[in-house]
Amino acid sequence: MTVKSVKDLGDLKGKRVLIRCDFNVPLDGDTITDDGRIKAALPTLKELVGAGAKVVVMAHLGRPKGEVNTKYSLAPVAKRLGELIDAPVTLAGDVVGPSAAETVAALGDGEIALLENVRYEKAEESKDEAERQALAAKYAEFGDVFVSDGFGVVHRKQASVYDVAKLLPNAAGYLVAKEVDVLKKLTETPERPYVVVLGGAKVADKLSVIDNLLKVADTLIIGGGMGYTFLKAEGLEVGTSILDSEKIDTVKGYMSQAEAEGKKILIPTDAVVTPEFGDAEHKSTVAAGAIPADQMGLDIGPDTAEAYAAAIKEAKTVFWNGPMGVFENPAFADGTLAVAKALAETDAFTVVGGGDSAAAVRQLGFSDDQFGHISTGGGASLEYLEGKVLPGLDVLEGN
Repeated sequence: MTVKSVKDLGDLKGKRVLIRCDFNVPLDGDTITDDGRIKAALPTLKELVGAGAKVVVMAHLGRPKGEVNTKYSLAPVAKRLGELIDAPVTLAGDVVGPSAAETVAALGDGEIALLENVRYEKAEESKDEAERQALAAKYAEFGDVFVSDGFGVVHRKQASVYDVAKLLPNAAGYLVAKEVDVLKKLTETPERPYVVVLGGAKVADKLSVIDNLLKVADTLIIGGGMGYTFLKAEGLEVGTSILDSEKIDTVKGYMSQAEAEGKKILIPTDAVVTPEFGDAEHKSTVAAGAIPADQMGLDIGPDTAEAYAAAIKEAKTVFWNGPMGVFENPAFADGTLAVAKALAETDAFTVVGGGDSAAAVRQLGFSDDQFGHISTGGGASLEYLEGKVLPGLDVLEGN
């Protein structure tokens, strides 16, 4: 895959650089609770500013579904980006309207403007190619070149990700280039033993990933809500725990496949259970085969956490996607904490696969530099690991 880098775009002084970033950050009111995605964009943005470019940033926040909704305004992002880059960031009052046009026209060399949430525009996520292309043409009027640096959206065929790249000379930003390098290492040249830790709620979300990673990983560690489908596949009682009952036979197939190929799939041997979701007062720890019929598992138990940590510490490469339990509640965060701690302490090359996993390690008090790489794109990372073509990357090829 040959993609231009920012440096391949030549002298950018005075040029308008339209850049797609992923600033879909978690908010509590107007307060950003995790600014990791904004920080991840800084290397490319600082390079462009330093080169004297007029930088026009496109980004989304949440799911406003094609309607203007102040709840999803990028105002907090513009404020935080300005603080991090130590320069004012002008936020346009619309996406491609008069305010955006005036804001872009007023940019000086080395200055940054942020367009409002691109998902305020219905055509941004439209399945109708002509609608997306018409919007992309409006975006393209704001730039002389396009830089793709929002890895969290490169698996989407959207106007600001895919269609606009067809209209302007383009390049991958440093964030996207780094993500691709890391994922190539995980799928093509991992140092062994290679351990993959998968959590999260549903097996269905990870089936294709399991299918593909069984070919390259040495050990799969299963936790989170999806762990109960694996336990059920072993014929064990899971009580009222989350369950993908339609996937039980598929999971049995994976267990058999792993055994036949000499791979390991580790599943929970104990669980932290409670009668009601989030009921910390009545939680208890039971063996995986002894979950009461009227209780649900909300975290892996201590024996499981110890075994998973031991497997991680023996690895040379570890990829982790998905928490081990309902980590947002401290009463059910011990399993996720144990996995994060094992990753932070090992000398292995460790990759935290975006989304809830990235939020979990930060919420639990770990810093980004304690891991080899923290991905900014959970869904995009998983689709890459599945072997899928990512439209936002594919469109950059050969330009």
